[in-house]
Amino acid sequence: MLQLSKNTVYKLINKGEIVAKKLGKVYRIPAESIAYVFTGFDYDLYQAQKEDEKNLERVGKTLRNVRKTIWKKSRSF
Repeated sequence: MLQLSKNTVYKLINKGEIVAKKLGKVYRIPAESIAYVFTGFDYDLYQAQKEDEKNLERVGKTLRNVRKTIWKKSRSF
């Protein structure tokens, strides 16, 4: 399917680039583990990026509040 040799797949598993579970003598590779081949993103990184994007507005609001508080305190000196 991916046109990779068996040895290449074993090397990728050993390097941690492909996540696989070994059951007896057989490796099972979840589809999410090879999603990066098709999307250019590792699935875990993709999920983390989406989570970060959801939190951007909240982080920005917190930063604005902190800056406002610091500004008020610095003016009171």
